[in-house]
Amino acid sequence: EVTVNYRHGLPVITLTLPTRSERCQFTVKPMMTTVGTFLQDVQREDKGIEKAEVFATDGSKVSDATLMEVLLMNDFKLVINNTEYSVSPPLKDKLSSEHATEMEDIKSLVHRLFVALHLEDHQIKKERELLQKLDHLKEELLPLEQMKARITDSANAKTSRLLWVGLALMSTQGGALAWLTWWVYSWDIMEPVTYFITYGSAMAFYAYFVLTKQDYIYPDAKDRQFLHYFYRKSKTQHFNVERYNKLKEDLAEAEESLRRLRQPLHLRLPIQEIDDKD
Repeated sequence: EVTVNYRHGLPVITLTLPTRSERCQFTVKPMMTTVGTFLQDVQREDKGIEKAEVFATDGSKVSDATLMEVLLMNDFKLVINNTEYSVSPPLKDKLSSEHATEMEDIKSLVHRLFVALHLEDHQIKKERELLQKLDHLKEELLPLEQMKARITDSANAKTSRLLWVGLALMSTQGGALAWLTWWVYSWDIMEPVTYFITYGSAMAFYAYFVLTKQDYIYPDAKDRQFLHYFYRKSKTQHFNVERYNKLKEDLAEAEESLRRLRQPLHLRLPIQEIDDKD
């Protein structure tokens, strides 16, 4: 006969060992012990047990990974060697609300103690992992940063040259209009010319808005032209912009995680030291 009783809140399974013909009690931790662990304990206690299995009442085999807490909720069959035992676990009395509250308080206390004892080791291990990740990311970014710096310098130089060319063209246009107005023709003749030049400039700015969906603002136009030169140069230099941006995002995320890990509150410093740091 196999019996199940509860002592101090833990189930105690009592059975007869086949080789030694004596009763033996096994106290299990239902939330931690699995069926496979329980069967191994039984076989370890009696070396004459060649086979030990657990079956449900419908004949299906219970997995060794099943927790004993789940198994003890219903009747089951324990097969040792060729002997089958029908086991009917008693219904566990429901805990009172006060006792349940006490158990939750104890669990919370145990959790806080575990965190207090292992938090520092966890922080050190996590910090080491983040530092290794930072070194790896910086090593991958180094050649990309050097290539990006060269491409940026080239794009900046071309953008600056374009701005100076624009200024030179505008100066030339202004000088030509002044020369035609005061030395070659008169204002009566040049006024329609300047009007259509102004109107053509307005059409050019409107066309820029239609194509780019942005107003023609000098800083924005300069940045747009810089990006145009940058991406064109990146393509010719085989610079992977997407990979570079992904590495930069990973680096920023790792640095932020490291900063949060090193916060004074996480290091459990005294309140006075935290106030001083703030």
